[in-house]
This record gives sequence, structure tokens and C-alpha cells, in this order.
Amino acid sequence: MGSLCINEVLRDDELRSILSRLEDDKDKERFGLVCKRWLHLQSTERKKLSVRAGPHMLRKIAARFSRLVELDLSQSVSRSFYPGVTDSDLAVIADGFKSLKLLNLQNCKGITDAGIASIGSGLCSLQSLDLSYCRKLTDKGLSAVAEGCQDLRSLHLAGCKSVTDGTLQALSKNCHNLEELGLQGCTNLNKCSNIGDNGISSVSKSCSSLKTLKLLDCYKVGDKSILSLAKFCKNLETLIIGGCRDISDESIKHLAASCKSSLKNLRMDWCLNISDSSLSCILSQCRNLEALDIGCCEEVTDAAFQDLGEVELSLKVLKVNCPKVTVVGIGNVLEKCASLEYIDVRSCPHVTQASCEEAGLQFPQCCKVNFAGCLFEPDVMLDALFLILLPSDSNVDIVISIVPPLSINLGLW
Repeated sequence: MGSLCINEVLRDDELRSILSRLEDDKDKERFGLVCKRWLHLQSTERKKLSVRAGPHMLRKIAARFSRLVELDLSQSVSRSFYPGVTDSDLAVIADGFKSLKLLNLQNCKGITDAGIASIGSGLCSLQSLDLSYCRKLTDKGLSAVAEGCQDLRSLHLAGCKSVTDGTLQALSKNCHNLEELGLQGCTNLNKCSNIGDNGISSVSKSCSSLKTLKLLDCYKVGDKSILSLAKFCKNLETLIIGGCRDISDESIKHLAASCKSSLKNLRMDWCLNISDSSLSCILSQCRNLEALDIGCCEEVTDAAFQDLGEVELSLKVLKVNCPKVTVVGIGNVLEKCASLEYIDVRSCPHVTQASCEEAGLQFPQCCKVNFAGCLFEPDVMLDALFLILLPSDSNVDIVISIVPPLSINLGLW
């Protein structure tokens, strides 16, 4: 009996089954080195790719990787390749990667409304899009994305300073499955000055599945936005409203009651109208809260941490930095937060290492306590913690930076 070639015995679907069982990336690459047939199968089965290429090469990539689901074309802030991603590249992507669900274009500063409109018209299956710091984009191009990519679940527009409520209205009209929306302001003086209550309210009414909303320094956002979120978005997990100074106790209390089971991460530093009453509601009702930033909320006192009930809190990260908080308040926190991993008290003049030792405070063994330093200095420990705490999609290998990276101005959030 003569010997048979493996290519004569195994069908394509059987070879794909073998390929799918290879867990190591190097083994998958070796699979493609066997012969042209195996290379073709390996190429068509590839789901994720990070590339730097112009239109000609992108066409070849599209022909080879026909089932690509995730494409990363993001550029480095400090070292961008020349000429970078252009509108012509986006036209090729829209035409050649019809199965694409995730597209990362962070820091691709050369693209305009014309290019992003082609994405809207060509990639109807797109679910995640990162356009952070694509500064030439306006409502015109982004509205085209909202109209064409109606299955969009995640959209990040940090640093897109020309975005207004017009984009949010387009999203609310078309993208009802939206779960994550990043609108953090720029790091200059133009901090999302065009985003206001009407746009946020419109999105919250239409996107009840929203889980993550980032509105850092969107100073036109006020109580109307928070009340709308409390009414319609009861599964909200991460809310960043740092620098939204018109938000007051009234709306935060409604948010605490509405999202008490879902809320995990809340940043509301520099919300100057926040006081003990709303903070106490957050702490006593939101039992799954893991990260809280109330830095520079000048009306918060020790009273916010009293009468929190018998249940232990889930807090792992706490930024206090409130000038009226003393060791008494910190002591109350420690009684309820056995799982605390980081606490920042740099701007609490009454909370020093000496005063804590004198009061006999016992911090959890693994807890990092930040007593000193500038509030604007990055904190490596805090960044690492929030990389764990902030939500991520377990089905996505490519890590998409959402803010500089996920900013807390110290890096996270």
C-alpha cells in the first residue's frame, strides 16, 4: 500500500480543527510554514492583527487575512510613523475587512471626517472603535459612524475636542447597544466644552445597557445628566465625572440608589458641591464599589464615613484628599474596608503618618498609604491597581488604551 500525503487525506475543515487546538502562538506560526495550503488556512483563521502599513500593503493583508475581527492601527503619542494612517487607508479597511468588529485608531491624527465616514458606510458589524486623540474629527464624521455602525458597543473619543452634543444625539438615535463611552476632555484648555446635559441625557435614555461613561473635565455636565443616568442606566459600573463642578448631592443620591448593585468605579474629584450626605449614600448603598476618588471635594468631612451599617465595604482603592477629613474619618474607613489596597491622603492636612500612628490606626497589611507628594505626580501603584479594577472585555486580546491610558491624570481612570 503506497503512502498518502497528509494533504490528500485531511479536508480544510479538519485542518482548521487542528489549528484551533494549537494554543501557543509559535505553534500556530509553524503550522503555516508546512506548505502554501496550510499557510493560507492559517492566514484566513487569524482573528487579530496589529499593523503599520499603507493602502497597497493593507489590500494584501485584507486578501490574506479575510476573517480578521480585530485590527489595531494605533500610533504612539511620542513616536508616530510617517505618514501615519490616512483617509485612504480607512477606505481600504472599510472595503477589505468586512468582518471587523474592533478597530483601534488611537492617536491617528491625520484622519478626517471623510475617512471615518467610510468606516461608517463599510463596517456595519463594528462593535468597538477607539478614536481617542484623532483631533480632526467632528460631528459630521462621527454621526456617519453612528448611523452605519449601529451595533457599536464601545466608543472612545478622548481628546476629540470638536465633538459636541450632535454626536451624542446620533449615538442615542442609532446605537442602542452602546455599553462604553469615553468622552474625556483634552489635556489643554478645550476640555470637552461642547459636551453638555442634553447630549448625555439623550444617550442615557437610548442606551440603557451603558456600563462605562467617562466625562473627565466636561464642565457643562451637571445634575440633569446624572439624574438621567440614574433613571435609565441602572447597570452602570464605571462613572468618571472628575471636574464636573456643577454636579451636586441631589443627583449623586439618586445615582447611589439606582446603581447600588452595579457601581464599581466612581471618580468625582473636584466636584465641589459634593458633601457628606451624598458620599454617605454612595458608601452605604453601593456595596460593590471598589474604587472611589473624592479628591478636593472640600465639603466632605469625617461624618461621611460614620453610620455605614454593619456590612463590610468592598473598597480596594480610595483617594480622599479632602482638607476637612481627619484621622477619625480614616479610622472609620479602615473598620469597614478590610480589602483596602491603596489609600491616598496627600491633601488631608490632619492626616499624617505621625497622627495615624498616634491614633493607633491599623492599615491592612497589603495596603499602600500615600501620605506625601504632589497630587499631579503619577503613582505607579495606583495605575497598576486600576488596570485590574477597570472593566475589560475578556474576549479581546488587544489592549485598547482609552485615556492617557485610562487616565486618572495620574495615568488611569
